[in-house]
Amino acid sequence: MIVIDLITKLLAERFLLPRYVPHRIIGDYVRFTLAYNPGAAFSMSLGPYSRYIFGSFAVVALVVLWRLYRLSGPAKREGDGVRILALGLAWGGAAGNLVDRIRSPLGVVDFIDVGLSSWRFWTFNVADSAVTVGAIVLA
Repeated sequence: MIVIDLITKLLAERFLLPRYVPHRIIGDYVRFTLAYNPGAAFSMSLGPYSRYIFGSFAVVALVVLWRLYRLSGPAKREGDGVRILALGLAWGGAAGNLVDRIRSPLGVVDFIDVGLSSWRFWTFNVADSAVTVGAIVLA
């Protein structure tokens, strides 16, 4: 997951210039638009130290997810395999965004832009998708 996320972000940074200019993929429904998010989900910001604060939160989340994985142990019961997959998705996504926080002061690379006309969802990336799917499956 981390490798796929990093490759897609590097491709976005190389081919989607300039920033904030949409590139239509499927009409106006799906576009690729290079953006950087120095904050957290939904562009939440805690000022100039957001990179370090949210990076620290990511490390804590990775430790918690790892502990949950270790508690699951080998797939002993029905559904443990699904839980382990969900934990892996969430862990991989959190790690992918942490890599971005470490490698760039600009923030996390986002580029997937979905919506209709001026009604747009927040721009996101592969790691965000993995975290979201993992969290939904865990719930």
